[in-house]
Formats: sequence, structure tokens, C-alpha cells
Amino acid sequence: MFVLGVTGGIGSGKSTVSSILRDRGLLVLDADEISRIVTDIGGSAVPAVMEAFGPRSVDSSGKMNRKYISNIVFKDKMKLDLLSSIVHKHVLDYIEQTVERERAKGTKCVVLDVPIPVNRFINLCNQIWVVTCEEETRIKRLVSRGLDKDDAKRRILMQMSDDEYVSLGNYEINNSGDLNDLNNRIEELITTQLHERGIRI
Repeated sequence: MFVLGVTGGIGSGKSTVSSILRDRGLLVLDADEISRIVTDIGGSAVPAVMEAFGPRSVDSSGKMNRKYISNIVFKDKMKLDLLSSIVHKHVLDYIEQTVERERAKGTKCVVLDVPIPVNRFINLCNQIWVVTCEEETRIKRLVSRGLDKDDAKRRILMQMSDDEYVSLGNYEINNSGDLNDLNNRIEELITTQLHERGIRI
């Protein structure tokens, strides 16, 4: 089974790339979606989050209090790193278990959509595509999602730089253009990297 990683910073368009691959028929394991599962009611990460951030970090229903946590971690890099380490462990456990199930079923290709390429993610992947984008475009996208400009800039600065992302990947997809440009770049990679491996999508 070919495990394809897709990664990139916030606002880069990583999720758009994954959506295109999903629409072509590939199974996409989205770390952001999985993080919501593991921090929801009964989620495997909830006890560790409460232990690290106190009782207010979990709401009355038993899931992680995202608003409370966001107000803490996006002002303190050390606390953001602590939260990330907790959640990522449980997300990657979930991903690894799912990958093994798909491998046993004979699935030809699985896509891992992960925002932060930690070692466990890198080691799982046969190939990694890195989505990059110029900062001003990323900020505009984040503002359109409801963040204010300063908050958008702060979140970008707290992540790895595009150069750091690219150094960990095999192929860069620059998404500073329009959707047509992005589709063309993905089509090229599908042809040269997936079709060549017998993955017909």
C-alpha cells in the first residue's frame, strides 16, 4: 500500500489538495477531523488534556473546551507545543490503526492530511507532498474564515516556515495561484507519482 502524506501550514490550501484527492476516490485521513474525534466526548485525548490544562479545559459535556484552550495556547508557544504533543499522539495512534486496517484490506493508496509533520507521520509515509503559499494570500484566507489579521499572522508565525516544511517533503505544491493552477499541479503529480505506481484515480 502506498501512503501519501499531504502537509503544509495554516491557510496554505492543504485541505483543498486533500479534498481534490478525496474527490478522485482516495481515502483521506484528515488529522484535523481526527483531532476533533479524540477530543470529543469520550475521546481518548480528553483525560490527558484535562491533566495538563486543568478542569476548565473540558466542558460540562465532557469534550475539550476549544475556546478556552485556544485562548491559552495561541499566546504561549510552550503551551501550544504541549497541547500538540498530547493531541498528536492520539491522532497518530488512530491513523496508524486505520492504515493497518486498510493495508489488510488490500487498499492501494491512503492519503494522510497532517498539518504538522512529526516523525511518526513522516515514518508512515512513502511520499510527502508539501503545500506552500505566499503569506499575504494565507492571511486573506484566514481572515475570510473569521480570524482577525493579527491573529492570522500570529498563527502563521507559530508554525514552521514553508522552507522547513519543504525540507521534509518530496514534492512542493505552490498554491499561491488560482484553483485551476492547483488542479494542474496535482494532476501532474497524480500522473507521475500515482499512475506510475499502478494507482488509477
